[in-house]
Amino acid sequence: MEQSRKNFLRHLIVGSTAMPLIINACKKGSGDDDGASYSSASGDCAVTDTETDGPYPLYNSRGSAINRVDITDGKTGLPLDMTITVRNVNDSCNVLANARVDVWHCDKDGYYSGYSNSGYLGTQNNSEAVFCRGLQYTDSQGQVKFTSIYPGWYTGRVTHVHAQIYVGTSLKLTTQIAFPDAINTAVYKTSLYSAHGQNSITNAGDNIIQDSLDNELATVTANSTTGGYNLVHTIYVKA
Repeated sequence: MEQSRKNFLRHLIVGSTAMPLIINACKKGSGDDDGASYSSASGDCAVTDTETDGPYPLYNSRGSAINRVDITDGKTGLPLDMTITVRNVNDSCNVLANARVDVWHCDKDGYYSGYSNSGYLGTQNNSEAVFCRGLQYTDSQGQVKFTSIYPGWYTGRVTHVHAQIYVGTSLKLTTQIAFPDAINTAVYKTSLYSAHGQNSITNAGDNIIQDSLDNELATVTANSTTGGYNLVHTIYVKA
């Protein structure tokens, strides 16, 4: 029954010129890591759930151009300061230094860079852009920090950020980061986001996030200095 429901939901996501990728976005996991359900011997940590990298990965545009802290590229939206910590379940969940963290998400209106995609503002060709995409290497504390904007949403999905963790050239995990429903609602009421309106899908109703929310839900708090939000999240990998 659960698989039938997920298959049905796959066909609800519409509105992109990259339709096969959007259907792919509804699949739970992409098979590109080797231990999403692994628990450490001590039992106190487990690998973060694997998720799809779709619908808008951009593998041919990764490198020095997006090795940066500020990934806004002039996009407007409520400021979002992200701090991501990477921990290794194969090392008693100690922090993992020098791991590469790639992140990407849509802009406030639900559009991704690197593609021509459709949404409530019509079709936008952003194929030459790299906004809301970045990569960094974790420091001695296992952390990376990105400055971005609070993501919007697009048909069929709840608000999320995509993330991938590499050690050397080896991809260890592809996952997603979720936001608290109440904060999503508050953000989408603000003047910057209200034209798009509220997303009818919550974390509990999202066919990717719903069964992994316990390890993909970030801690998000208001930032009184920027008027935006701080996001703090830990990702566990098997390295």
